[in-house]
Amino acid sequence: MSTIELLRREWAAFHRPGRLIALAAAALSVIALGLLFASGNRSSCDWPCPTVPIADDGAVVSDRFWFLHRDLGREGSITVRMTSMTGTITYPPPNHDQIVSGLVPWAKVGIIVKDGVGQGSPYAAVMMTGNHGVRFQYDYTHDVAGSAGGVSQQSPRWLRLTRSGDTVTGSESADGRQWRTVGVATLDGLPDTVQVGLFATSPGDLTLRRIGLGGATEEVRFTQAVGVFDNVAVEGGGIGAWDSDPVGEMNHTDWERYHHASGAVEKDGVITVSGTGDIGPRGEEGALTAEKTLPGLAVALTIVIVVAARYGARTARERASRRVTAARSGVVAAATFVTGMLAVGVVLPAGIAILRANGIPVQPLPLLSGARVVVGVAAVLALCAAFTYGLGVWLRRGWAAMLTGLSLIALPYTVTAVPLLPDAVSEWLLRLTPAAGFAIRQTAAEYPQVIAHYAPSAGYFPLPGWAGLAVLCAYTAITLWIAVGRRPATSTDWR
Repeated sequence: MSTIELLRREWAAFHRPGRLIALAAAALSVIALGLLFASGNRSSCDWPCPTVPIADDGAVVSDRFWFLHRDLGREGSITVRMTSMTGTITYPPPNHDQIVSGLVPWAKVGIIVKDGVGQGSPYAAVMMTGNHGVRFQYDYTHDVAGSAGGVSQQSPRWLRLTRSGDTVTGSESADGRQWRTVGVATLDGLPDTVQVGLFATSPGDLTLRRIGLGGATEEVRFTQAVGVFDNVAVEGGGIGAWDSDPVGEMNHTDWERYHHASGAVEKDGVITVSGTGDIGPRGEEGALTAEKTLPGLAVALTIVIVVAARYGARTARERASRRVTAARSGVVAAATFVTGMLAVGVVLPAGIAILRANGIPVQPLPLLSGARVVVGVAAVLALCAAFTYGLGVWLRRGWAAMLTGLSLIALPYTVTAVPLLPDAVSEWLLRLTPAAGFAIRQTAAEYPQVIAHYAPSAGYFPLPGWAGLAVLCAYTAITLWIAVGRRPATSTDWR
């Protein structure tokens, strides 16, 4: 019998009503729970919701700071001397009962060239940071390191931005005479006149609170950064007074209203700029990513494991040959792959559309990334089915294969998706178990210039997608090799 005929025969034997109903239930669980999640998330504010900054590429970004600015033409520069950078952190742990002086690591104070004062517009900036020295950053995702260290009256920092058409160069100096280039950016399509000036911003202070069996949830507190400048010189700019504006909403907190407002103050040639917020690649409130529409995967995975384990045990009881055993593993995997493709292919675009219609910001999902998630998740489910089928053949007992499959795949996948276990334990589970394969679904990106809770419970897998898939493939290949290798070369077909 040819391989094609064998596969057709085994498919005819596999698609019994009970198995098809189970796979349909798996697909419907992914679709129903995903659409329920999307429909249940709605934007609501006591006042008009603040605008979500959107960059030119459609990404949801952070873009909130205080801006003392004026016009700059196609050729020009701004030079400043910075003599101080201080800050405030409100109610940090352990006691949460006092406001302290200090800077979060990525507080930013410096000079910036920006296409207007609208949020999400292109920019380039050179700055001092709270704990990462001088940096040159542009268009939200790009970050170039300058010299390390801080700034003080005794050890000031000179900063300069030079514009030539669409090219912006950031430089630094210790004495205002010898300059070092930190970075160069090309901002395509800059208008003839842009805004240039001084800025200050400071993201929230992120700490983790332990819950469960050692898991962690995020807590974020208000912070503010203050920079002091003098020797401010603009060449190629317009004449007249400087404008002082917040980019994004500011001065709504009790600290700003009653103690120290964000803004800019000039006295005797010395300018003090205070601000809060962030300029970077992640929305301050955390825009959802596409894979958040897949909460039903855990249910579907459980159903797939049960179906595959029972079918593998049935194959063992029938003493099927190696060819038949291998063919059945292919049929189980193929049926599961089609189920996953249909389910994820429906819920992913539909869920994203519903979330956006409900006013929930969602990070854009490029076509190739979306295809990778749909095909990748379907492939992972198919591999999990083949792995559990192999366990059923190997262990000869459906219940034993189910228990092993659930313990090695479904349980690690489920418990690491919530803040239950310590982050380190969750990360090792997703490195060493077949559940590592689900890293293929991740679309959230990690950025070194953004402090966040990069942990499995927050949607970050410890392995890249290809590596996680390789771990799952290795488990599946070894299990099937053992299962098929134990079968006789030929045997009687008991059906």
